[in-house]
Amino acid sequence: MDRNLALELVRVTEAAALACGRWVGKGEKMAADEAATTAMRRTLDSIGIDGTVVIGEGEMDEAPMLYIGEKVGNGSAPEVDIAVDPLEGTNICAKGTNGSITTIAMAPRGGFLHAPDMYMDKIVVGPSAKGVIDINVSPTENLKRVAEAKGCYVEDLTVVILDRPRHEKMIQEVRKAGARIHLIPDGDVAPAIAAAVDGSGVDLLMGIGGAPEGVLAAAALKCMGGDMQGRLVFMTKEERDRAKTMGIDDFDRIYSAEDMARGDVFFAATGVTNGELLRGVRYTAGGAETHSIVMRSKSRTVRFVESKHFFDYKPVY
Repeated sequence: MDRNLALELVRVTEAAALACGRWVGKGEKMAADEAATTAMRRTLDSIGIDGTVVIGEGEMDEAPMLYIGEKVGNGSAPEVDIAVDPLEGTNICAKGTNGSITTIAMAPRGGFLHAPDMYMDKIVVGPSAKGVIDINVSPTENLKRVAEAKGCYVEDLTVVILDRPRHEKMIQEVRKAGARIHLIPDGDVAPAIAAAVDGSGVDLLMGIGGAPEGVLAAAALKCMGGDMQGRLVFMTKEERDRAKTMGIDDFDRIYSAEDMARGDVFFAATGVTNGELLRGVRYTAGGAETHSIVMRSKSRTVRFVESKHFFDYKPVY
């Protein structure tokens, strides 16, 4: 695929961030999600791709969405699959707290795991600890392995975990092992990426979050040379039945980043509110500033993009 598509994807996430950034702190998560979705869809349709959304966001909470199976792009080559979360961290955006982003990934047709909108158990590390994690062993053992790989003490590690009752046992074990914990209210894609960025202050991500977000994180981790393992978590028989219709028949399979994102993968994200990975949208007189990350697996190129937007010249925003 054309490497220039990477920068086209940044235009998509920037448009979404600029649109939903107007809703930061206003307590209207649905309005923010709808604004991001509308801007993302409109910008995607201006790009020279024949795209199909295979990972969409919104079915679980009935939010506005780019739905699975939706065609995007102007219909020209190449044929690609799209994984998208127009606003990751809708509650974060609505409350004006840290960590919401807009994000998208692209792969050749058939490149993404068609993950249902359900839960996934995940563990994520950066390149320095690649190959040492195992989702089947205890958090304590994984912390020991990662510390050894990184040449540090367990006490030096920072683990990001979603602040949920289901993680209470894990939280207690990580604390007992001596590692530091950063509990987050929502949105685990950005922390997963941060685990692969030197100097981010994040060493691992552990716990159960959304499966669609897991695929997005896998796309980024593949581009950055990080490591990830994920396993679908089924809460109901209906979820198992839906997984079957999407081609999943091994319900106990452990997926790697390579399993979830294959081929020449592109990933982009733009900050909506401030976080460890990206700064949020900053509005100025007549414009705004955005902070994004864009990457490609084929070249392992990772770019941080700072953009200034002037609304008199960008009426789309």
